[in-house]
Amino acid sequence: MSSISSKNTDQWSSRYGFLLASIGFAVGMGNIWRFPYVTGQNGGSAFLIIYLACALLIGLPLLITELTIGKRGRSSAPGSIINIANESGVSKQWGKVGSLGVLCAFIILSYYSVISGWTLDYFFRAAFGYLENIDAARSVEMFNSLNNNPWRLLFWNTVIYLLVIFVVRKGVQAGIERAVKILMPALFLILVIMMIYSAVTGDLSATIRFLLEPDFSKVSFLTIMQAMGQAFFSIGIGWGTLIVFGSYLPQDFSIPRSSVTLIFADTFVAILAGFAIFPLVFGYGLEVNSGAGLAFETLPLAFGQMPAGNLFGALFFLLLITASLSSCIGIAESVVSWVKEKLQIERTKGILLTASAAWILGFLSIMSLGAWSEFYPLNFIPLFEGKTIFDTLDFIAANILLLIGSMLLSIFLGWFVSQDLTKRETGIKNKVHFKLWLIMVRFVAPIFLFVILFMAFAE
Repeated sequence: MSSISSKNTDQWSSRYGFLLASIGFAVGMGNIWRFPYVTGQNGGSAFLIIYLACALLIGLPLLITELTIGKRGRSSAPGSIINIANESGVSKQWGKVGSLGVLCAFIILSYYSVISGWTLDYFFRAAFGYLENIDAARSVEMFNSLNNNPWRLLFWNTVIYLLVIFVVRKGVQAGIERAVKILMPALFLILVIMMIYSAVTGDLSATIRFLLEPDFSKVSFLTIMQAMGQAFFSIGIGWGTLIVFGSYLPQDFSIPRSSVTLIFADTFVAILAGFAIFPLVFGYGLEVNSGAGLAFETLPLAFGQMPAGNLFGALFFLLLITASLSSCIGIAESVVSWVKEKLQIERTKGILLTASAAWILGFLSIMSLGAWSEFYPLNFIPLFEGKTIFDTLDFIAANILLLIGSMLLSIFLGWFVSQDLTKRETGIKNKVHFKLWLIMVRFVAPIFLFVILFMAFAE
């Protein structure tokens, strides 16, 4: 691995195709079931202002960094870094930073696909009327029974991987780009339909107060750190995927303009999701919460009571399917890019190997949701005390590998690559803007990531 000569020859057919793929990767279930809740609980539009500031000051420089490395390196995440290291005359060991991203993406894929399987299961439950007149106890029992049925979860997990294999094996334009040109418009259409229906049948005024009414009394240092963390994770930095997506960019592509578009599109979807969900929550007097509990325990109560609840329940879970599937495709691509480069094999074999390995690791997560829910593999380490296999994998990937990899990546491009190369490849022509970007990458981003990492270990 001392010298990477093979470079990606695939390219996005257009800026539109790249943006849809990048937005599809960034927009996951967290945008739909977590971001609106966090916004409402932390001061509404006051939090949104802070979030956008963090996204533009921290997320944007790191996003430009990853796309620039890919655009120049033209390989997988490790391969792109090694190519740039060779060109810059620095140690090729920096390629291991890219390997951290690949490992992070692989781990996240293994359990994110399991969560995606939940959406498929609930789509059919809603479509066939299983949510009709459901009460709180039955809703909780339904979700628990799903997690205690490993064979059912394994089936849906397998379906997710078959869909991912079908798309990724066809390559960039014929596979990923074609898929997101269907998935992303479908996601926006479903969001708009859900928003209109929620506004008519739910409590829109309460939602406006919850999401948009500024309450600076709820803003604290912890709120700012939460906004920074949300901005970082929501954009999808540190997984290696954006480096790979950058490697498919044409040479004359404007990275800064597309990066800004991606950040605002990601935020816009999250806000729309809030207006699609919370009118129902408030209108039906349900508990305001976040995460899986909101989607699989709380909202089914609303769908069970509302007119045409089967239809709109199915639409909501179809929304989650499109968000999760597009993310799975993006995550898988970053791993496949490395596998086929490392083993010198064709794309089809690469995705089959990736999907098979992630499927096997995902089985451990499935078991930890039910039969192994009281098995804590690293309980002897205080940091992992009380964490199941699922929780452990999530913590290692999202709170350790992702943060360390991104911090080292910013240091690599900021300090070890010539400014002439970075200025040329980023496409930041304004001298003041370039200097600002360099300051953020060299100083602000590494310090911020270190603080977040420290806080993760200090909890």
